[in-house]
Amino acid sequence: MTARDVFLPVAAQPSVDALVEQAERGEELGYDRAWLPETWGRSVSVVLTSIAEHTDEIGIGTSIMPVYSRSPALIGMTAATLQEVSDGRFRLGLGPSGPIVIENWHGVDFGNPLKRTRETVDIVKRVLSGEAVEYDGEYFDLSGFRLRQGPPDPVPPVDAAAMGPKAVELAGRFADGWHALMLTRDGLTERFEDLSRGAELAGKDPDDVRTTLSLTCCALEDGERARDLVRQHLAFYLGGMGTYYRDNLARQGHEELAHSIYEAWNDGRREEATAMIDDDLLDAMAVGGTPERARDLLAEFEAIDGVDAVSVSFPRGADVEGILATMEALAPDA
Repeated sequence: MTARDVFLPVAAQPSVDALVEQAERGEELGYDRAWLPETWGRSVSVVLTSIAEHTDEIGIGTSIMPVYSRSPALIGMTAATLQEVSDGRFRLGLGPSGPIVIENWHGVDFGNPLKRTRETVDIVKRVLSGEAVEYDGEYFDLSGFRLRQGPPDPVPPVDAAAMGPKAVELAGRFADGWHALMLTRDGLTERFEDLSRGAELAGKDPDDVRTTLSLTCCALEDGERARDLVRQHLAFYLGGMGTYYRDNLARQGHEELAHSIYEAWNDGRREEATAMIDDDLLDAMAVGGTPERARDLLAEFEAIDGVDAVSVSFPRGADVEGILATMEALAPDA
């Protein structure tokens, strides 16, 4: 059975307490895990610590923690500590983020994100094993680091976020799970081939690599308003977050449209860019509408062979009221 997670809002929230309350509500509604992203707002490790202290059963995880903003050793220490404070409910999601965030906000050369992600995953898994880390890589050269308190029990799984073929193959080969995002149904099916190839290169059963699909969702009684919010969210990522998301959509058979959205957005024609996302594309990538329609659309994504969990995410323009309404409408027991 496909698990149903909740992806706490990427957009700024009124307070840490608001995020904690959303996670608590997610637990009450039966969601399996609460994922929290880290972009350029609150520290994911601090907020998840507060969530862990105020919840009892819901899993918690990072989706994603950027690999450029902390050293791999610190990421490993953080993961071990979050596993401890959550009594074993933590799962670590890692990814490169993008050059706009990494270079403009952290002042770090984006370099080769695939290589850096691979080395970070390798090192973090060694740190979490409790053994002394000896590592000689392109980005990192470590010797003798060992967790003072010993390994966490159980050792938290380490996932990797990825969109392109090589990145998804990397997730299958080196990580315990893959976080899929901004993919159409057909695009997702194509990437499963890359995931399986990576797992097989590592001598793993592809079924043992957990796939979590992050899915933008909005379910409101005003169904058109819900769909508008989702459309605006997709347009922002395709047009305003660098070229990663644009190129990802182009790879999925929508090259001309992807470039048109990007160009219109960056020319300041944002309403035009948003309008280019028609109903068919919206329904292929996301969930939006009345509660009844949204539940039907969500079920279609959950039925995709190979998806182990769907993470109900929210459009960046949604307010707290809309977030809670969507959580309730799409709850596992709804």
